[in-house]
Amino acid sequence: MRRGLIAGSYDPVTLGHVDLIERAASLFDELIILVGENMSKKGLFTVEERIELLQAALCGIPGIIIDSYDGLTVNYAREHKVDALVRGLRSAGDFSFELEIALNNRMLAPEIESVFLPASPEFMIVRSSQIKELAAFGADFSKLVPAPVADALRAKFQPKRDS
Repeated sequence: MRRGLIAGSYDPVTLGHVDLIERAASLFDELIILVGENMSKKGLFTVEERIELLQAALCGIPGIIIDSYDGLTVNYAREHKVDALVRGLRSAGDFSFELEIALNNRMLAPEIESVFLPASPEFMIVRSSQIKELAAFGADFSKLVPAPVADALRAKFQPKRDS
């Protein structure tokens, strides 16, 4: 059985994430979606909320496992017998950043491959931080996220806009 892993903060999950996960899932028998905490950012949604939103957004995709972890992704991957770490690329800047991570992961766990998937053109500019900003200012972001995520974002920001 081939097992892949795709990690991210998913704060919030976007249609770009969903597209990447669907495509990656077709490459593996099992794909772990690993929700992590970004130590350099304060999350809008808790890890538990992000897992629930991913479950809602990804229902119907076979072979998906959603989990969380607060350590190095490569350590989780080794512990769970993962064959490949999947990373999405939106730009050349993403590649440069991801290549450094892949090289470090290779040093720590040479048995685990890194697989890079380019973003679909319609999702190349979609960023979670951009979506949170649009939501905070009441702009329309509904074409960038799954419907349950749009509802959750509106619920998070509506009280702030009403006060």
